[in-house]
Amino acid sequence: MPKEGITPRAEDYSQWYLDIVRNADLADYAEVVRGCIVFKPTGYAIWEAIQRGLDERIKETGHVNAYFPLLIPKSFLMREAEHVEGFAPEVAEVTRGGGEELAEPYVVRPTSETIIGYFYAKWVRSWRDLPLLINQWANVMRWEMRTRPFLRTAEFLWQEGHTVHATEAEAERETLMILHDVYADFVEKEMALPVIRGLKTEKEKFPGALRSYCIEAMMQDGRALQAGTSHNLGQNFARAFDITFTDQHNTVQHAWTTSWGVSTRLIGALIMAHSDDEGLVVPPRLAPIQVVVVPIHKNDAERGPVMEAVARITASWKGRIRFKIDDRDNQTPGYKYNEWELKGVPVRVEVGPKDVEKGTVAVARRDIPGRAGKSFVAQEGLSERIEALLDEIQQGLYQRALRFQQEHTFAAATYDELKAGVERGFVRCYWDGSSDDEKRIQDETRATIRCIPLDQPGVAGSCIYTGRQTTQQVIFARAY
Repeated sequence: MPKEGITPRAEDYSQWYLDIVRNADLADYAEVVRGCIVFKPTGYAIWEAIQRGLDERIKETGHVNAYFPLLIPKSFLMREAEHVEGFAPEVAEVTRGGGEELAEPYVVRPTSETIIGYFYAKWVRSWRDLPLLINQWANVMRWEMRTRPFLRTAEFLWQEGHTVHATEAEAERETLMILHDVYADFVEKEMALPVIRGLKTEKEKFPGALRSYCIEAMMQDGRALQAGTSHNLGQNFARAFDITFTDQHNTVQHAWTTSWGVSTRLIGALIMAHSDDEGLVVPPRLAPIQVVVVPIHKNDAERGPVMEAVARITASWKGRIRFKIDDRDNQTPGYKYNEWELKGVPVRVEVGPKDVEKGTVAVARRDIPGRAGKSFVAQEGLSERIEALLDEIQQGLYQRALRFQQEHTFAAATYDELKAGVERGFVRCYWDGSSDDEKRIQDETRATIRCIPLDQPGVAGSCIYTGRQTTQQVIFARAY
């Protein structure tokens, strides 16, 4: 039975998502600020866990963190023509400050290639200064017309890496390394979410980029969600901002730059990929609270022995398991079970008077709701059992999402098969069409080419739209 207050997925997937965000206490609408949300503590704790995991990987690959201004001179955005054209509809401007009209308007950071490019031009002088590998954690603003918490809001949080290299080959290695070793590795291992790695088409690439790569994940309604992007910017921004260096032969060269980012839409991906009609489901490696312990007692006489048992059981958990003891006396055990299920805590441990007598506890796993996911186990060896269970849940969520992705990915040999397939999930097919062909298909089916997968068959086939022979396959899907 679906939990009260949560619309079943099968009935209205969009409303189900909004119900999870509200009932799991992840966010609230900021009605007084158009298109924005408030990250409530539960939602922000998940973002902090995502930050930690990504920041660790980013630093392990040789990058360092810095911070650049929120406000960018409007003239900076105008220097790279394709870039400004791509972002013009989303830009918010500041025209007054200190009660006076500004000599030049500022734009509120929609992305930072331009402002960072300005400073990189000052910092880079010689080949010895390269590579320059910097990341920043920041907020950005894009004037979105249709918003949805975490997935698409006017203001959102993200990280954006910006690097400078001496050659195109070095920039390309950086771009692909971030895609594989940072983004895909994190999303698959920590978020338990399989992704398809691929190249964006010319129509879908980042404005001003030479090449854009992405990871695409499948949600439980069969739609795609772009979980991360990594861009080889070529020399476009280096030429626009005069990022040059003197090479080993004492020749001045324009540098090659990259940019890459993931945002708080990963929280939306987590919700839509794993949660159920009972509420949020959080993979153990990202869960702010991995285990909640609920003591059960009716009076003070029972409370003492139960709390002593809880203290003994959890004594060795610090530093090993992220846990919380819910010893609130003003709420019933049933209320607590309901609350922690809604918030997606992976494991619940119940300890009552009978458990004290028998030396047992009840263990309930969030990924298997109801009686099927509950068992009674010995208190002895519980720590090791819990750790093993958390690993089992983590791997189980990944395998469940992978099976779903595989079962909802279809091969298409004709345009009619493509149109039927995108109603249910991803469609993989041969493609040799133009950007105009892509646009016509999008208008007719509401599906786009999500990516050109990096794993290609190596054999030729017929394009589903033009009929021409090609070795290139693409993934079509409707997307968030």
